[in-house]
Amino acid sequence: MTDFSYQLYSSRNFPPLSDTLAMLAGLGYGQVEGYGGLFSDDTDLGAMKASLDAAGLKMPTLHIGIDMIRDRPDRAIEIARALGIEAVFAPYLQEPERPTTVDGWSDFGRILGEAAKPLQDAGLIVGWHNHDFEFSRVDGQLPEDLIIGAAPDIKVELDVAWTVRGGEDPLAWIAANADRIIAAHVKDIAPEGEAADEDGWADIGHGTMDWPGIMAALRKTPCRWFVAEHDNPSDHHRFASRSIAAMQSF
Repeated sequence: MTDFSYQLYSSRNFPPLSDTLAMLAGLGYGQVEGYGGLFSDDTDLGAMKASLDAAGLKMPTLHIGIDMIRDRPDRAIEIARALGIEAVFAPYLQEPERPTTVDGWSDFGRILGEAAKPLQDAGLIVGWHNHDFEFSRVDGQLPEDLIIGAAPDIKVELDVAWTVRGGEDPLAWIAANADRIIAAHVKDIAPEGEAADEDGWADIGHGTMDWPGIMAALRKTPCRWFVAEHDNPSDHHRFASRSIAAMQSF
């Protein structure tokens, strides 16, 4: 049985973390995915590991910004080693930082690939996590393809719902890039006009995404981690409970 994970960003508005971890463990999650907002220079990594252990949860994957990967690799490695993290994903580029040309996106891929080397030398997997803008074509090409094409050692955590919001067919992209995908964000899109207070996202299995079909496609790839995420749930317990029930049914 798959040990499903949960992106803790989904519960950022529902502190404390210890309560969230206990909730997730009680619902049957075995893993969580961390995000950069959990980690300041003052974060007690030992205490966080103790909280994970107390809940019986692992944190095999982590989102941290490209700036930490590039400028503070030692801190990224410290966090990973303290918490048992195996894979680190750079999750986002602010709009002013996004390239606007084919060459610019390829250059970014090379920058990411170079920045990843200290973490990879320390035994970590490094990957890229997409939003919709990587699937907005530039001169007919997808920035996502340009990034990973310029960085052959970078893996992919595919956020499937953002791929759909970007206008692409996720099944076609998964088939074409199966060897690069090692993790996936499992999230759902509400029917048009619904869930405006939740930015148009839905609990997994309660939206418009063909998750049984998508999950079958992902299981044909090297994907190891299936991470439930909702960017803005009004009730994180509702989201977490309904979503793991749906994922288990897939």
